[in-house]
Amino acid sequence: MPDAKRIAKRLAVIGGTFDPIHYGHLAAAEAARVTLGAGEVLFVPSGDPPHKDGALLTHGEHRYLMCVLATADNPYFKVSRMELERPGKSYTIDTIRELRLETPDETEIFFITGADALNEILTWKDAEELVRLCGFVSVTRPGYVSGGVLPGLSANIIHMDAPAFDISSSDIRERIRGGRTVRYLIPEPVRAYIDKHTLYAASDMLAEKINEYIKAALTKKRYEHTLGVTGAAVRLAARYGEDREKARLAALLHDCAKDLSEEETYAYMERYGVAPDDVTKTQIGLTHPFIAAGIAREKFGIEDGEILDAIRYHTIGRENMSRLEKIIYVADCIDESRDYYGGLELIREAAFTDLDRATAAGLKAAINYTLGKGRPVHPQSRKALEYIIDRGEN
Repeated sequence: MPDAKRIAKRLAVIGGTFDPIHYGHLAAAEAARVTLGAGEVLFVPSGDPPHKDGALLTHGEHRYLMCVLATADNPYFKVSRMELERPGKSYTIDTIRELRLETPDETEIFFITGADALNEILTWKDAEELVRLCGFVSVTRPGYVSGGVLPGLSANIIHMDAPAFDISSSDIRERIRGGRTVRYLIPEPVRAYIDKHTLYAASDMLAEKINEYIKAALTKKRYEHTLGVTGAAVRLAARYGEDREKARLAALLHDCAKDLSEEETYAYMERYGVAPDDVTKTQIGLTHPFIAAGIAREKFGIEDGEILDAIRYHTIGRENMSRLEKIIYVADCIDESRDYYGGLELIREAAFTDLDRATAAGLKAAINYTLGKGRPVHPQSRKALEYIIDRGEN
């Protein structure tokens, strides 16, 4: 929450993924503060930004803490968690509405953004209301000629040059992965934090490569489901002390063969030696996890047995599933797009408190759904459920 005494008549707000925050962000924020005479600049790391179209982001807690470190020496800078804690997509209008409720009526709020982004404001959610609730600081690099007004909207816009605005977060990430220096691009405390937590490592580059592949290979709906499962899998891995990178890779790849044609499916089955059994002969789609594991090995060089097994058994399960296998299985169940199973509430309720109970509930729901469709249940699914019940894990 902004400091009502400090912000006086004007509050500046700068949003973004800050992945990572850099001197360009800080220089723009300070220049805007001075230009506006604002009492405070509020940095708001985004949670799930719609304009990123599902791009993989560093965990919000890391991005928040990097912002805290970067702004610590400026008494006029403050960092907010509001978008990280708000469920769903992170829309600017929701943030400004929330700030309007928390600030005095006479306070002017200005949102700091790049000129290119501002030119697209007509595509933002509730754009007309947004320009009524706040003004804008349009930040450009020196020499860039920005537009004057927005067509169709009467907005309060202040145009401002920021010398360091050309610094790019994506370039910084690539530099770190390539072992190149980022000194004088990001604050030293941020660089030390990145180093300590091995952010933007080779695994991130592999994840981005996989993300590009699945975005092209899957339908939009399936791709969005995959990203939802990935987020849930990483959170579950953190909750149960499992390797979050393994969970992320397994979740990203779990459905990568789901949208293959029947002809492509048979070709991949032959390529990877996937032999159909009595059930998969009649439900050929059940082979997609085994094909996905083959793609993970061939196209992305993944040889980790735990990751490959988590991909292979995320649909039918098996006896004595590993913790990572259960995490991917449950994450696949609790994604918001999964609305056709009975018993979903129980799975979602148990997911972060009792992984075995959630897995058992998921297996029961899948078995009942399959029977309800008049299809044979795979024997491994029954054995997986029986194993958990016999061990008293449900």
